[in-house]
Amino acid sequence: MDDRRTSRGRRLLTVIGPGILVAATGVGAGDLATGAFTGSQLGTAVLWAVVVGALMKYVLNEGLGRWQLATGETLIEGSIRRLGRGIGWAFLPYLVLWSFFVGSALMSACGVALHALIPVFEDAARAKVVFGVGASLLGLVLVFLGGFRLFEKVMGVCIAIMFVTAIVTAAMLWPGMGAFARGLLVPTIPDVDGAGLTWTIALIGGIGGTVTVLCYGYWIREAGRAGRKDMTTCRIDLGVGYAMTAVFGIAMVIIGSSVEITGKGAGLLVTLSDRLGESVGSVGRWAFLLGALGAVFSSLLGVWQAVPYIFADVWRLSFRGADDAIAPGAAVDTRGIAYRGYLVAIAVIPMAGLLVSFREIQKLYAVIGAAFMPLLAVLLLILNGRADWVGVDMRNRWPALTGLVVTLGFFGWVAWTKWAG
Repeated sequence: MDDRRTSRGRRLLTVIGPGILVAATGVGAGDLATGAFTGSQLGTAVLWAVVVGALMKYVLNEGLGRWQLATGETLIEGSIRRLGRGIGWAFLPYLVLWSFFVGSALMSACGVALHALIPVFEDAARAKVVFGVGASLLGLVLVFLGGFRLFEKVMGVCIAIMFVTAIVTAAMLWPGMGAFARGLLVPTIPDVDGAGLTWTIALIGGIGGTVTVLCYGYWIREAGRAGRKDMTTCRIDLGVGYAMTAVFGIAMVIIGSSVEITGKGAGLLVTLSDRLGESVGSVGRWAFLLGALGAVFSSLLGVWQAVPYIFADVWRLSFRGADDAIAPGAAVDTRGIAYRGYLVAIAVIPMAGLLVSFREIQKLYAVIGAAFMPLLAVLLLILNGRADWVGVDMRNRWPALTGLVVTLGFFGWVAWTKWAG
């Protein structure tokens, strides 16, 4: 009986694994801070915005998975092969910039969370650097030596800590079913010092990551998914993954709505844990810090493992001979120079950002990330809109078209606002 239950559990994890990985990788320090601070400013009235944000990211990832299963190519492969190498040449410097800023932000967040848990340094700035470097090197070793299977196991532990901690803490600070239902089902935006709309937009845009959505294609390839027959499986696992993202985001808004917090960036997590300690005791404070560390380290580990896939894919298709020199659907060599070189680079070079204000790093990362999402929506509208490329049964239908157009409009506006501001 136990063997059968274990077997069923493993099969379930096989089905939902890639979706959970991409959702967890997209939850970083910015998502934690944004959810908590928005809750503190606007209360539970904006819970609906978390669901909207998760749905937008689901639409993008579903389109990405649909393209790959229909053609056998990752979105990067398809874009470069169908639209020209210029796509790769333009995307590569963008990816390098994004990698530096997100790498620095994740190291900073891990450093701050670890220092709060292990306060062995009196100088907080020094502690952030030491612990941030340590977290980055640990992630590098785990990915470099363990490969995808060890990565899955470590991510599973981090995700469990993150998810359980957030849910338990939110339950301890439960606002009541009435407030919860109104916030979830009745879309409203409180006007708090004229910033209600800004914080609501930040909450929608911050859910579920940006460039990391591209990682899903490589993880489903690792899981052995290929062909139209696996589309239902992908929709299920993405649904579970982004449902978990929405639940986590809702929990952070509830937590933030229950305590008064100030501060910015990664330090906000420590401030929030201190306020929680006043409300639910020292056990609640320590538990929340462990959950926050699980969230930011899982994001760091996911980026370290999967973003080198993206770089290696762009490099081999854009800078190594003719397009037809590499067979469509060929897997990225995770032992090759391109993958391992970028893995080392993303784990080491962004350490320089630890010497810069986390607030500035986070701001630049947010701007760069926001600019990516409308471009992804445009690509999916083009690539999945061609029946001769994906087939009549896999092209965009009206639900996908509506979701992509809405997503394009939203993130295009956010990107323009950030750049113009």
